[in-house]
Amino acid sequence: MNRQAGAVVLIFLFAGMLLISGCIQNENERDASTESPDTGKGDENVDIQDINVFSSAFEPNRNIPRKYTCDGENINPPLEFEGIPEEAESLVLIVDDPDAPMKTFTHWIVWNIEPVAKIEDDSIPGVEGINDFRKIGYGGPCPPSGAHRYFFRVYALNRQLELKAGAGRKELESEMIGHFIAEGELMGKYSKK
Repeated sequence: MNRQAGAVVLIFLFAGMLLISGCIQNENERDASTESPDTGKGDENVDIQDINVFSSAFEPNRNIPRKYTCDGENINPPLEFEGIPEEAESLVLIVDDPDAPMKTFTHWIVWNIEPVAKIEDDSIPGVEGINDFRKIGYGGPCPPSGAHRYFFRVYALNRQLELKAGAGRKELESEMIGHFIAEGELMGKYSKK
């Protein structure tokens, strides 16, 4: 085979590869267009309602009493909720510190809480997960230095979660996707003396 004939063969091979590639790409484009418009969506199409969260132990944006910290009894404070939707099947509670040095530090995660108006102090209101102290349960505010903010966030869900005790925050948040119907938060502060 001479050089010219070899070049023609290569051009045909290259053109054939482009044609096959184009067919495969067009097939993939067809598959993507037949997906449901809701594929991959979470709660953005739901009107999320507000829950008022407060505590008899401290005012919003004020200091959390020492009793509820690592310097005290290290028990959870009492929490109260207003505005839980009637259709709520369960509540989730996440307590964290966004002012921690390396990353947001998770102090407590609890799910499958009955949709009630109050959580008592020093209680286990639902199924507890592992916190960033590497323990299951509540770990109170314990900043290494300075004043930190602590958020007590509650989420009302339209179902109970099938998640085992001791699960982590990422697993919990993954299970919650698509089931939010209301949320609220209370922020308190604490600094070591």
